[in-house]
Amino acid sequence: MKMTTLIPDPRQRLQPYRRLVQWGFLLLTLWIGFRFILFVHQAGGSGPITVTRPPGVEAFLPISALISLKYWALSGIFNTIHPASLVLLLIIIATALFMKKGFCSWVCPFGLLSEYLAKIHTWIFERPRRLPRWLDYPLRSLKYLLLGFFAYAIFFEMDVQALAAFIDTPYNRIADVKMLLFFSHASAFTLKVLAALVLLSVLVRFFWCRYLCPYGALLGMLSWLSPLKVHRSDKSCIDCNKCSKVCPANIQVATSKTVWSDECHACLQCVDACPVQDTLYLSVTQKKGRVPRWIYAAAIVLTFLLGTSLARILGVWHSSISTEEYRHHIQHIDDPVYNHFGGSAPPNRQNQ
Repeated sequence: MKMTTLIPDPRQRLQPYRRLVQWGFLLLTLWIGFRFILFVHQAGGSGPITVTRPPGVEAFLPISALISLKYWALSGIFNTIHPASLVLLLIIIATALFMKKGFCSWVCPFGLLSEYLAKIHTWIFERPRRLPRWLDYPLRSLKYLLLGFFAYAIFFEMDVQALAAFIDTPYNRIADVKMLLFFSHASAFTLKVLAALVLLSVLVRFFWCRYLCPYGALLGMLSWLSPLKVHRSDKSCIDCNKCSKVCPANIQVATSKTVWSDECHACLQCVDACPVQDTLYLSVTQKKGRVPRWIYAAAIVLTFLLGTSLARILGVWHSSISTEEYRHHIQHIDDPVYNHFGGSAPPNRQNQ
């Protein structure tokens, strides 16, 4: 007969703090977006530019970041066109290598949106509906195929000369503004695709994260190397199955001694749901290296704070593109040279 231990104190539950961290990063993202919109608006006019461009907007330039990563590896040059994109990519990679896919469930705004769409799903269907395995597994491969496409194009098809040429194109130099215009002037087709993704995320919980997000695929693969895993003690487990029921990734935690799945987001909802103290825990091994939940939460936040602070100190956070050059690009963004990956920069571009 299994012996149970003390029921955990509800005040030890981490989910309210996780939600606080998620909303903190969401509000920061919205503030960055607001400042960037003001910057682009002012740069597009003839008046003074009073708002500085926020480097954090480069978090939405993953392709530029991957190209910069390979270029850095081959040439030793940390390019300064969109340096914050590479800095943030390195920080996110670090979280996956040491803290599993914590970025997805603690930081990513799309992860937070997906959680609220999942709540709508539960409200409609009363309980979570899951796709059958014969459909779930092939669909899960889609995000790896997307990641493979980008990885092959960048890491196998582009040499150092091609990388340097792309980095210096007008298209890449203005990629952040192009991204903003893509959503602010979305076509009917784009709106239909976004609406379809929202609908699918309501019908199938975490549809984007589970099946389509190439960023999640990359972090999932890297998270296999993370020393931290969720472990379960057979001795004290009472087989209530609560951990498996609350897992947003549909992982059968209740039957796993160690959660190895690349779908584990380290949200720790399973640990919070466990009614028996010290039965589920985050640690390096079954017996050693247990990490208190609050330390994990603090580590996620500090990794971003320290990483971006170090980038500022080293001078690799702000883009070398001057405000005047941004104004030139924005005012000529309808020129053909900004609508494809090739081409040369305008002759009056100021090199830094």
